[in-house]
Amino acid sequence: MLLYAVTIFLSAFLLFQVQPLIAKIILPWFGGSAAVWSAALLFFQLVLLAGYAYAHWSIRFLKARAQMLTHVTLLAVSCALLPILPSEKWKPTEAGDPTLRILLLLVATIGLPYFLLSSTSPLLQAWYVRRSGNGMPYRLFALSNFGSMLALISFPFLVEPNLTSKLQAYSWSGGYVAFALVCTMAAWVSREDRAPAGIAPETPTDPEPRPKLSELALWVSLATVASVLLVSITTHMSQNVAPIPLLWVLPLALYLITFMIAFESDRLYHRGVMFVLLAPMFYYLAKDLYQDSGNLHIRILIPVFAGGLFLCCMLCHGELARRRPAPQYLTLFYLMVSLGGAFGGIFVALIAPRVFHSNLELPLGLGACALLGAMVMWDGIKHKIGRWVFRVVLLVGVGMLLGYLARREHDDTKGFRVIARNFYGVLHVKDDLATNEDEYSERTLLHGTINHGSQILDENLQFKTTSYYGEDSGVGRAIRAVQQRGPIRVGVVGLGAGVLSNYGRAGDFYRIFEINPLVEKVAQTEFTFYPHSPADKKILMGDARLTMERLDSLQLDVLAVDAFSSDAIPVHLLTREALAVYFRHLKPDGILALHISNRYLDLEPVCARGAEFFGKTAMVVSDDGEQAPYLSASTWVLVASDNAVFGGDAFRDANIEPAKAGKGFRAWTDDYSNIFQILKLH
Repeated sequence: MLLYAVTIFLSAFLLFQVQPLIAKIILPWFGGSAAVWSAALLFFQLVLLAGYAYAHWSIRFLKARAQMLTHVTLLAVSCALLPILPSEKWKPTEAGDPTLRILLLLVATIGLPYFLLSSTSPLLQAWYVRRSGNGMPYRLFALSNFGSMLALISFPFLVEPNLTSKLQAYSWSGGYVAFALVCTMAAWVSREDRAPAGIAPETPTDPEPRPKLSELALWVSLATVASVLLVSITTHMSQNVAPIPLLWVLPLALYLITFMIAFESDRLYHRGVMFVLLAPMFYYLAKDLYQDSGNLHIRILIPVFAGGLFLCCMLCHGELARRRPAPQYLTLFYLMVSLGGAFGGIFVALIAPRVFHSNLELPLGLGACALLGAMVMWDGIKHKIGRWVFRVVLLVGVGMLLGYLARREHDDTKGFRVIARNFYGVLHVKDDLATNEDEYSERTLLHGTINHGSQILDENLQFKTTSYYGEDSGVGRAIRAVQQRGPIRVGVVGLGAGVLSNYGRAGDFYRIFEINPLVEKVAQTEFTFYPHSPADKKILMGDARLTMERLDSLQLDVLAVDAFSSDAIPVHLLTREALAVYFRHLKPDGILALHISNRYLDLEPVCARGAEFFGKTAMVVSDDGEQAPYLSASTWVLVASDNAVFGGDAFRDANIEPAKAGKGFRAWTDDYSNIFQILKLH
């Protein structure tokens, strides 16, 4: 048992340690979007399915010695493909949906090692049954999930803060070699077709019947719903806080904990307890999913959605554990569970962005979970009268939930001029019409719940600079400071509604970097800032940093970085290497303007430490936006070589102070970043 347990534990640990590791490495290559993790999860689920299918095929069709030779050969080949560092040839060179490129990159980088790690748990459990004669290996499955959970918890708190990404990749590769060695030993001792002499296999007097098709369908359905909720809730939290490993591994760890609890003991899952807990949780999830304005605070958003995911997955996985088959159908069971996981990933990562205009997969997942819960609990009460009362309660509760979700989804999507969705998220264009003479009618672009610029609809005021970009904002003051020089050269990372192009004058040079093709279209058809600007202007499509790396120096007077991914600037646009790219494109006396307005992350120390490395001055400019109703409060960090620029007329009445970083705060690089230390928890 010890050899099998060590091998399974090590395989599970490596399997889930590599997920946030490789996703974090490739995240900057694809715009820092939350959808990068969704695409990566899809890869992991598909390869997990392939690994379980291989284990099922191997056990069913190969002799024991052939299983050993096949598996050991594949292990040797996979070790030859190490280390797991992706080639930079996979970096995208043009804008568009990168899902297929991400999947192919992951296949080329970690495909075979991940495939073999995925197959380990079901394969070794079957080997253990054959060798030991023990008919109940499901505790090894719980051990596998414990190793997975430990890997996920350790990554954001131990691995990420202390090791660079490159060192993580080399360390993981070394751990994989150790796994390959112990797995080879396990294969060697399992090379016989029957248990060694002295061990009598447990053979049931009455062979268990093969599971019915309806039972297989229920296994797949339960696993699919859990997978849909895992991916969609992770995406929801990442889009509304930040696409960071901490918010990737927390839901995945909870997902695995429910597997571990469900398969450890039949006594740890109780339908009655689930019913009592899930009823109020469905209410809070549905209510908090549809906010009338903005996002929930992080102290509410994360516990509610993480707790909801845990209970929903506990229901699905608890019912899977109750229905687990006899050991001879072990690999079939795992194959159906992994098939459901793959279906869930395909639905959220591939189908939903191409079929739905809104993030409909999460409410659909909640509704499906409630329906499945009602199905499995339908006969949960033995007493006849109590059973029918319970069934009525189930039907009424599920009906109310589905009705509420349908009504809120309808209300949440009506009244918009445009609702469009792609890999990078959901865009809304909304008109808010004035109800009295003191108000302005405005058109606003929303990415998720975040304002990406607005325009006044009154013809006399339509070219007033609005939202975070007014004349007294940090970027407004920076542009005013350099406009005294005559025609200026400006770069903007993030097009939004095109509000910053409103500063462009005849003779000025404007280059705007935008990764989302939908934003480019909306900014030029629904808003008039960009088309109206008389400057020499151009939109350059693709990730801003990758595009800048390929260009000769633009010699800019101002470079504004305003590339929000929902409520946060993507991490790879704030690292030391990113700042080096920006300064290469700025004139020696140019100003770098970084928009850091944020509900959840304190980005000031990141900017301060980065500027300090290059010997620059970083100043925080805060604007309350109270000068006019069409302005918004904003915080910008302005970085310049000469502190004298901040003494000019443009900054005379500004709320300005030096950017600060706490003692011991470590500068962010492409190889190191730590979101946890800048979370605003209060």
